[in-house]
Amino acid sequence: MPLKTLFLNPPSFENYDGGASSRWPATREIESYWYPVWLAYPAGMLEGSRLLDASPHHIGYDETIEIGKDYDFLVLFTSTPGFPGDCKIAKAMKAVNPKMTIAFVGPHVTTLPERSLQECPEIDFVVRREFDYAVVEFANGKPLSEITGISYRNSDGKVVHNIDRPVVADLDEMPDVIDVYKRDLDIKRYNVPFLLYPFISLYTTRGCPAQCTFCLWPQTLSGHPWRKRSTDAVVAEMKKAKEYFPWVKEFFFDDDTFNIQKARTIELCQKLKPLGLTWSSTSRVTTDYETLKAMKEAGCRLLIVGYESGDAQILKNIKKGATIERARQFTKDCKKLGLIIHGDFILGLPGETKETIRRTIDFAKELDVETIQVSIAHAYPGTELYDYAKSNGFIVSEGAAMVDDQGHQVAMIEYPGLPRDYVMEMVHKFYDEYYFRPKQVFRIVRKAIFNNVERKRLYKEARDFMKLRSMRNKAVKVARDQQTKLKHNPPAAPSATTKEAQEETVNV
Repeated sequence: MPLKTLFLNPPSFENYDGGASSRWPATREIESYWYPVWLAYPAGMLEGSRLLDASPHHIGYDETIEIGKDYDFLVLFTSTPGFPGDCKIAKAMKAVNPKMTIAFVGPHVTTLPERSLQECPEIDFVVRREFDYAVVEFANGKPLSEITGISYRNSDGKVVHNIDRPVVADLDEMPDVIDVYKRDLDIKRYNVPFLLYPFISLYTTRGCPAQCTFCLWPQTLSGHPWRKRSTDAVVAEMKKAKEYFPWVKEFFFDDDTFNIQKARTIELCQKLKPLGLTWSSTSRVTTDYETLKAMKEAGCRLLIVGYESGDAQILKNIKKGATIERARQFTKDCKKLGLIIHGDFILGLPGETKETIRRTIDFAKELDVETIQVSIAHAYPGTELYDYAKSNGFIVSEGAAMVDDQGHQVAMIEYPGLPRDYVMEMVHKFYDEYYFRPKQVFRIVRKAIFNNVERKRLYKEARDFMKLRSMRNKAVKVARDQQTKLKHNPPAAPSATTKEAQEETVNV
């Protein structure tokens, strides 16, 4: 029997989806939880294991520690904002269960393996990039020295980095995550505002060949090589999902880029069509009309689309591989076919100015998609954006400072002429201008009138959003008040005596 293994997406900030499979680790404007898909794969390979997704199941710190007493091996999916808190819970779990071996996985430890081991002595080893087979090998008794893709301390306390592990090539060999969901998760705990409730998400591919400089996952975890499950394997899992959960309203293919290959997408759609499922997926604006039409006919309802910016130069700066005109045509094609779009936008990317922010807001209103998400650009370690911002001195806060005490995003990048508090203010101004237009208000009211379930959901979401909006306004005001005080009362220059004391201290 393998080691009794607990796969953990740990408790964190309230409503915080910052970990196993979250593309943008932060507390959401509206309570949202994505599935811990990455952890589900190795959990499906180990008999006697458990996948514990603490946040959506409202399992707190103490209860998680208590659950951990029964396990020999802990695999914890961490993130850069959540790492300090994850180290605390690892320390507490090891204190009550000293024999437990602890492995951290995820983008943060992939990029900073040595620092992670130094900052958290309770971590026995970390796995860089894809971790499925590495943790399974350890649980089955393989020595650390023989496991590729890991970093650990040897008997002398020195950090050893084993050679990199090749990417998982054959995704059909992986287990069906739907079996782990059925075994370990309450799927009614998962909610994303723009998806039908209840929903289930899973992957059909790994990796993304696109070179977007800001995107965390391809640069740190899943990689750029694009690998796909066979269409027959995907359809077989969807049939099983329909059998397990006949009451689920929607399935979401949360691939980095679901429809990047036209032939494969059309083939999969032809095989999904007889199942009569309602599903949604990610998409790039480069997807053509024929592919979108095949998706719609196979039951596709909604697409998550990364528009990012309405400024052509910024799209070039971030290597988006798409143009403003292509985004416009894609949006027109989707509307013609009746496909709903959830559009993602980012403020604070390289080249951002007050003028480009205005251009992006106006562009979003021109596109007029169903729903939007507006994020602040974060330079995660391991990304090209991080290297750019770091080398130019634009990063003013890192790590846990990416989020405030409640886990909400704060601006960590500041460009000349573009104060951080201005970017934060423009995030909620973006939302205000977009959603308080008569057209958008009508959409929301219409949905609430004709659907009782949606009405209750929309009321809660509106309440959550307005609460966060108020908090953001206060945060901006505090930041500006502090800047005003510094401007009018700059720190006094050190006296000669103070300078001499400082020099003596340095000499000592």
